[in-house]
Order: sequence, then C-alpha cells, then structure tokens
Amino acid sequence: MAGVALGVASANIRKGGRKDVLVVQLTAGTRVAGVFTQNAFCAAPVQVCKSHLTSSTEIRAWVVNTGCANAGTGKRGLADAQETTRFLASRLGVGAEQVLPFSTGVILEHLPMDKLRHGIEQACAAMGQASWLDAAQAIMTTDTQPKAVSAQITIREKIITITGISKGAGMIRPNMATMLGYVATDAGIDQELLQALVLDAADESFNAITVDGDTSTNDSFVVAATGASGLMFSSAADPEWSVFQDAFIGVCKKLAQAIVRDGEGATKFITIRLTEAASREEARQVGYAIGHSPLVKTAFFASDPNLGRILAAIGYSGLAGLDVNKIKVYLNEVLVAEHGGRASGYTEAEGQRVMQQSEITITVMLGRGQAEASIYTCDLSHDYVSINADYRS
Repeated sequence: MAGVALGVASANIRKGGRKDVLVVQLTAGTRVAGVFTQNAFCAAPVQVCKSHLTSSTEIRAWVVNTGCANAGTGKRGLADAQETTRFLASRLGVGAEQVLPFSTGVILEHLPMDKLRHGIEQACAAMGQASWLDAAQAIMTTDTQPKAVSAQITIREKIITITGISKGAGMIRPNMATMLGYVATDAGIDQELLQALVLDAADESFNAITVDGDTSTNDSFVVAATGASGLMFSSAADPEWSVFQDAFIGVCKKLAQAIVRDGEGATKFITIRLTEAASREEARQVGYAIGHSPLVKTAFFASDPNLGRILAAIGYSGLAGLDVNKIKVYLNEVLVAEHGGRASGYTEAEGQRVMQQSEITITVMLGRGQAEASIYTCDLSHDYVSINADYRS
C-alpha cells in the first residue's frame, strides 16, 4: 500500500525460528488514531502509545513484538517501552515520540531488550520487503493462523485500499479494542474524523466479540490514513464518506470475526443476534451474558441442545423489568422457546441437527423495543484448557 512499508524479523524473544518483530514505517503526513484496553493494569507500551498519540503531531512508525507483553512490569517496563521507541526512531531518522510500541505475550515478564534491539535492526534492514501476510504472522501468539483482510473501493475515480491485520485467540473480551489490530488506508482523513471512525469501527467489530470473557492488558486497535491516494475526507458530511466508512468497518468486522473463528480450541463460530431490545446497550448486555456462559459454550462444543442454559443466561443478564413471556429464542431457523417456556413445535431432533453445524446463530427476540445488536463468540473445548494451562511452557 502506498505510504506504508513493512519489515519483519525473528528475534527469538520467546520461541526460536518464528517471526516475532514487526516494524511499520509510515509516510510523512499520515494521520494515526487508536483505542486501547480499559484494563487498569494496562501494559507499558499502551501507556507510551497513549502518551505519544497525545503529544506528537505526526506518528511515523509502529513496532510490535510478540512473546512478551511487557505488562505488570512497573518502572522498568515503562523504561523498556520508551527505549524501544528511541531505538527504532534512531534507525528511521524520526523522533521517539513519533513511534508507537506494541507488545503481546506473557504478562509479568520483562522484555529481553538485547533480542528486541537485534530484531528491530533486522526488520529495518528488510524494510519494504515484507507483505501484509508476513506482518500478520509476525504478531501471532497462540493464534493458529494469520489474520489479514484487504478491500478496495473506487471513490471519485480513485482506487482506495483498506488493509488490516489482527491477532488474538484467547483472553478476548475487548473494551474499546481487540488484542492487537492494525488497519491502514491510503485515503486521507481529518484527525478528528479518523478518531471518530476508529471508535465506531471498534464498537461494530472488535467490541462485539468474545472468546472467554477476559480483557487483556495490551488490547490495541490503531489505524493509519496515509493520504497517498490523493483522496481526502475532512468531514462526515463529505460525499461518499458513508461508502468509505462501510467498507472500512467491513474490513474490521472480518478481522474481529477471524479472531473468534481462531479462538483457542474453538470448533464452532456462534453469532448471537439480539432483536426487539429497548436499546443497543441492553441488547449487547444480554448477548454477552449468553456469550460468556461456560455452560452455554460447553453445550455447543458437545453439540448438546441443552438450550435451557441460554434461557438462564438471558434471565441473569440483569435487565430490569424483563418479561420472559415476551421472549422468543431461535437456534438458526428453529424456534426453541416462547411464552416463557419450550416452544410447542420444538423437538430435540431439530435442536440436535442445528447443534451439529460449525456455524450457528442464536436469535433472541426480547419483545421490548426496536433496537438490535450482534455478538460473535465460539464454543469452549478441552483444548482451550490445555492451551492456557501450557501457555508458558
């Protein structure tokens, strides 16, 4: 993509023989915006990113390492994150405050700075030689596959590219972001408009997924608009802004859903669709209650239509004045529950047939209003426990 150059390297930070450092160089004039974890134990690189986005007028580079999260590392961790930005800045000829650092991996361990410096040097030496697929591979931890999405649209006779990568497979219940997500476009976007776009995109995509209900210390979603295409958006009222926005959010949704599909040990992709809610917020409240329930998720893993677990989750979701007699619950096209109990036409055989599928939609009609929302999640398997039990070994 015009205005973006990528370099990757193997620094052997945690595991040998794999790409684990990514450097992204951005052309002058690029606008950058981001949203980050709301975890109070936010990692040192997150703190530095927030500071640099506030203090710098122009971000010129990102650096990502896997294998060590640099979270829960106190003053030393903050100093290491700052040294990372200074080191990369010296190699690229930019200011340290123009570099955003990102880390992912094990919490409560310090960055192996000698290895990281060596990886950054390698990545800078190979700048421009890496593809987006290489970049997606370089940010993986427990992911089983890289996650990259690209789209092109034509606006005012200019071809606009939107390309993104993400990583994440466990510890996924984001607040404002995902584990790590990066999207770049060659469209030009005003800074305030770009920040609003990031918030809207995160809300529609990365904030609508859950694997296990955990919010990481390092969640970051960052966007760069290089302007290299020559197309500039300065206001949401600009012609074709909605066309670009829809395409951009579409890329983010695919990246977010790829995280769920690659959930640790997951065998099924589950869409929880909430309709007839009083507000979008309460729809998501019910959706997350279902999506976080270990009992619901293990039933789906076993292909067991023990669907009373869904009703229980709706019931404890915390909605005031919930009238269960107005609720309808569907499993794909099969009506499971209505009028406060089991639907008269529902059969166990129909439920079993749907539960055997790898992609399933739960639809809950709340009977309270016109608002809607969707949450994306996965099942919970034996492998999830094994992966996380052995994560540091």
